[in-house]
Amino acid sequence: MNHNRHYKTLELDKVLALLAEQTGCSGTRELIASMTPEADLAAARRSLARTVDAHSLSNRFGTPSVYGLVPCVSLLERAKVGATLSMGDLLNIGVLLRTGRALLTWRRQAAGEETALDHLFAQLVSDKALEDDLSTAILSEEEMSDHASPNLYDIRRKIRNAHQKARDVLDRMVRSTTYQKYLQEAIITIRNGRFVVPVRKEYQNEVKGLVHDTSSSGATVFVEPMTVVEQNNAIRELEGLEREEISRILLDFSERIGLQSDYLISSYQALLELDLCFAKSRLADRMRATVPTLVEEGQTNLKKARHPLIDREKIVPIDIMIGGEFDTMVITGPNTGGKTVALKTLGLLALMARCGLMLPVADGSSVCFYRQVLADIGDEQSIEQSLSTFSGHMTNIVEILKQADEHSLVLIDELGAGTDPVEGAALAVAIIDRLRSLGAKIAATTHYAEIKLYALETPGVENASCEFDVATLRPTYRLLIGVPGRSNAFAISQRLGLPEEIIEAAKQGVSRESARFEDVVSGLEETRQELEREREQVRRYRREAEEARQKAAQMQKNLEQRQELELRKAREEAKSLVENVRFQSRQLLDELEALKKQKDREDFSATVSDVRTTFKSYLRDLEDTADPIARQTKKQQENYRLPRPLKPGDTVRLVDLGSEGVVLSAADKGGNVLVQAGIMKTKVNQNSLRLIEKPKATIQGGTVNTRQAVRSAKENATSSVDLRGMMAEEALMELDRYIDTAVLSSIHSITIVHGKGTGALRKAVQQHLRSHRNVRSYRAGVYGEGDAGVTIAELK
Repeated sequence: MNHNRHYKTLELDKVLALLAEQTGCSGTRELIASMTPEADLAAARRSLARTVDAHSLSNRFGTPSVYGLVPCVSLLERAKVGATLSMGDLLNIGVLLRTGRALLTWRRQAAGEETALDHLFAQLVSDKALEDDLSTAILSEEEMSDHASPNLYDIRRKIRNAHQKARDVLDRMVRSTTYQKYLQEAIITIRNGRFVVPVRKEYQNEVKGLVHDTSSSGATVFVEPMTVVEQNNAIRELEGLEREEISRILLDFSERIGLQSDYLISSYQALLELDLCFAKSRLADRMRATVPTLVEEGQTNLKKARHPLIDREKIVPIDIMIGGEFDTMVITGPNTGGKTVALKTLGLLALMARCGLMLPVADGSSVCFYRQVLADIGDEQSIEQSLSTFSGHMTNIVEILKQADEHSLVLIDELGAGTDPVEGAALAVAIIDRLRSLGAKIAATTHYAEIKLYALETPGVENASCEFDVATLRPTYRLLIGVPGRSNAFAISQRLGLPEEIIEAAKQGVSRESARFEDVVSGLEETRQELEREREQVRRYRREAEEARQKAAQMQKNLEQRQELELRKAREEAKSLVENVRFQSRQLLDELEALKKQKDREDFSATVSDVRTTFKSYLRDLEDTADPIARQTKKQQENYRLPRPLKPGDTVRLVDLGSEGVVLSAADKGGNVLVQAGIMKTKVNQNSLRLIEKPKATIQGGTVNTRQAVRSAKENATSSVDLRGMMAEEALMELDRYIDTAVLSSIHSITIVHGKGTGALRKAVQQHLRSHRNVRSYRAGVYGEGDAGVTIAELK
């Protein structure tokens, strides 16, 4: 029996046609046309692994292109034996080299990662030098570039010069008043590859030269004047040299290609295989397919299986199992209920798995590797062979019985139909028994109650049914395993309006045993539906309980995270308090040192009094720092606005440092002012200042601004500073201020935004960071952080 008939019955050819639509070249389509399912499990697993890896790489890096690749094995074989390839052939070799190099470049995106495709990528040839030489030399199938060789360039330059000389001579002739009266038209043309002029027939002897052609009317002769014969001869000689040089170049390319023709043939075949793998990946996306598990023996378990040729928006997924606890499945139910589709889905997906295709099933599905899938599905009536429908089916089943073995999956539609029901049912049971004795796995559809009863009574044989809603007279297309189906002929007829007396008469004609069996089936169906409803209710309760458990777990996790966050925040605040105290203490020591130098002055007592006042203020600031209510009050002052523009001499409080200072200059265009705080001068934005209306403390010999201790670091300190638009000096001052604030706020990593621009600001910032006492290290930003427009610094 021809296995292709079984493949066609199960519509594998249509799936392969869909696969061919996803390919990029004709060679791959020819490969698919001759494709058959793999003959052994190891080969099928390798094929499926290649498809899976192609799908994974495509999802991450996009699908590579192999479009434009043409069959080139024969021309490579010719080059191998010394034949000269044409320019068209060389163009095709260029496409082969370019495609191979492109796929190798694409593969390097996942360098170091092993895949089942690596042996194919290893066969690809990348010869950039040959590829570039071909693209430079060959412009089209008929044209070679002047730059194909220096000699060709020189020859063509001489040809152009000779053409120009000949044209110059003829131009003077056609413009000459002496010759114009002899010419039919004042033009120059070419006949037989030589420059000629059109001369009137009656003046043919007035223009000395060679006649090359005559017009169709005979009124004009095309004469090559003797003055250009020499130039034309030179052109002819140069054109001959040109042809010889082109032939030499083609031969040279052919020899270079012939030396590596074996590698190029392997590369071409590997490209076809890769194109096939990526076509399988694209088809998997189109079918929303997943990866099945291929097993040598055991159960085929297809979850949410869909027939790939039916619109996925319309088809109802089904669960199909065979093997394991039962080796035979008898599917029953009304016509148009989906029995045949279930059979075809099972057989087609088994064949697709052998072809290395991903399957339109849910995750967790498995397929047993069947070396043969034998099918008898559809109307096999043959007028030519004088066979009835029953005879046609029996002819197929006889052949199936000859081939079936323990590695076969046998699919039979309407087993025993087309003849006397009693004999047909008995024959169907006998055929199933015979196939089971051969070890085959069997799925068959039937309407016979005898076969349903056989399935109920026989170990290893399982009933299945396609569900039908009698209320709506529509099938649900669900496959129910373990439940025999009913034909529902009486119910359907009644719903369609058949008179009740006819239905009752028909029921009387049904044997008591058949009626009892149908009643049992009906009772089983009602029980199943009730259990199905209860199971759905239990499933819903379980789902709700699981959701409640997950919600409680998430709430507990959130509480733990919040607790950890509060503890971390408390530690950071404590650390910040310690740093503030240390910083303020250093400031007080500096001021005490300054006071020592003033002890001999007359107004020393007044100065000490001012310092005492400042110290008390410092203590109050420390108390406020430790008091969260005081901190909250300070936060509320963030909406503060200056009552008037600042001017030199104003006393201000630096919010970020918590100290006082004196304004030395008015605000610039950016709103920044120069402030002296103790011995430190800094440029600060006026939004960070608070005006203090009180006189400056002075002593003889100059002004002394007593700095209050830093209250706290800026509570809303951020981890980035934007220096864009500033001059280098201004930016470095702002950077120093920000680093001091970040250190006091216990920020360990900061982002400095300086922009890309000319790079001058970036260079100044990084040079400044190199020697900064508070900077441990720094680096340029990477993709996602701002690239070269930012610098990331780690603080000590």
